[in-house]
Amino acid sequence: MKVRSVQREFFVQLLLELEKTGVSSGELLDELRLRGVSALDTSRALLEGAESMVLLETAAELADDPCLALRVGKRLGIASFGTFGFALMSCANLRESIRLLLRYGQLLFEPIWKAYEHDGGLLLRANPTLGTPLRRQLVTELSLSNVAAVGRSLYGRQVARAEGIEVQFGYPRPAHSACYKRCFDTPVKFNCEHSQMFVPAHVFDTPVKTANRTEHVVFQQQCEEMLRELATVEKTTAAVRQLLIQSAGDFLDIAQVADKLHISERTLRRRLDAESASFRAIVEEVKDLLAREYLTATELTVAEIAQLLDYSDAANFRRAFTGWNGITPSEYRQRAAENLSC
Repeated sequence: MKVRSVQREFFVQLLLELEKTGVSSGELLDELRLRGVSALDTSRALLEGAESMVLLETAAELADDPCLALRVGKRLGIASFGTFGFALMSCANLRESIRLLLRYGQLLFEPIWKAYEHDGGLLLRANPTLGTPLRRQLVTELSLSNVAAVGRSLYGRQVARAEGIEVQFGYPRPAHSACYKRCFDTPVKFNCEHSQMFVPAHVFDTPVKTANRTEHVVFQQQCEEMLRELATVEKTTAAVRQLLIQSAGDFLDIAQVADKLHISERTLRRRLDAESASFRAIVEEVKDLLAREYLTATELTVAEIAQLLDYSDAANFRRAFTGWNGITPSEYRQRAAENLSC
């Protein structure tokens, strides 16, 4: 199973909340073993989906705290979502965040989360299918409270309080419903068909507080690489491409890439050759990809883009770009702008 930083952060925050109630990590692990969960690696928080539900349920029972899942969800920071979280932080506005979510959400959230376009707005639907009704409720509380907290960190409270935003839960009003009022800034309804959050279109242009166009290009390409890895069999080529994108601005050389992959440079060349690829070709592919994104998604000058892509001067970058695309960077930017205005 691929370990995700958000799972580790979930475990850390859960333990912190338990400590506040006087329950130690040792007590939690002992109780989990009694319930048949004995393979938890506390250094990495490795758990399958069903076991995560048992963990959450056990913690809530030991703490005697029905609001535990809501509080843990609020504590999970956006940085715990790794590359996807940083990509969201670098978006220009909520509209761009939604496009990112619709394209790359499967990297992190499925099968628990589904995103739908609805009535011109967006539905984020929590859809846990495993476990008892109580366990599904706990996961839903955790998930939706986390979405609300991430939204506040990105867009501020004014979005959560905007007209039309609503959080719905597909189960009856619980006895601890007062915790929901403290957790969400939006109207909350129970006994609905689904558990979900609706975001209307009129708030899509709300700016992201941490927007950064240069970083956004890099993080988006990292997401694209992860998406490609879901289906690719060219593992070494994909790994090299992702490392190069991550190092944009100070590109790694082949020896540094080999070191990060824990293999020799000779082995790296051999594996790339087996995938009909070469390190130089991948470097040029990544630079071309980032160059086109910078030209269309930012207002950086050609000279600034050349510097970001490790060229000694703008003239060298122009020659390389023209060789890749048959037109100069300025001509490419002009055509892209014309296509957008059509």
